[in-house]
Amino acid sequence: MKPYEVVLADDHVIFRQGIKDIIQDLEGFQVVGEAGDGLELLELLKDVHPDLVILDISMPNLRGLEAAEEIKKHYPQMKVLLLTMHKKKSFVQLGLQAGADGFLLKDDADSELIKALETIKHGQVYLSPLLTGIIRDLTVAEPEVEKLTKRERQILKLMAEGKTPQEIAEFLYISIPTVRTHRARILKKLGLRTQAHLIKYAVDRGLTSVD
Repeated sequence: MKPYEVVLADDHVIFRQGIKDIIQDLEGFQVVGEAGDGLELLELLKDVHPDLVILDISMPNLRGLEAAEEIKKHYPQMKVLLLTMHKKKSFVQLGLQAGADGFLLKDDADSELIKALETIKHGQVYLSPLLTGIIRDLTVAEPEVEKLTKRERQILKLMAEGKTPQEIAEFLYISIPTVRTHRARILKKLGLRTQAHLIKYAVDRGLTSVD
């Protein structure tokens, strides 16, 4: 029987190796590729088509959430398990919007990885135990970030990371006036007044890797 093929994407090599060791010891599972960031992952998937991609939410170049969206757009049958160190509603909400098939807290990886793999393999959504309450809460109240479009969330993250309008324009292949227009719309939607308020908003809600 063909093994259930998995690709790993995490910029922490030691952690990635630990996950790989666990999977390689499981009967019926095989790691067929690894990537250190989101862009490298998308390039890899042009040649390798696994059943499941396990990827960290916070990675260089292209975040895990954006990578997950691209995966589901181009390979809708491919499963995605998001790894995270955060228990924030905003991460889970955005992950659901991206089409993730599971959320695994890194702190639970040693004890829950096998269960996560088996759950997703059998067509179900996996959640680390500490995240189940968050999912229940999301059915009651969605975070404010839901008001933002995908492009607006990208620009908000880049601003919070200290990127200038010119750098954002070059990174996203759009014009500087377009960046400023998006910024004005973000401020209006979130009821904020300045870019400083936007940055604090993004950091407080874990919408960027900035600590």
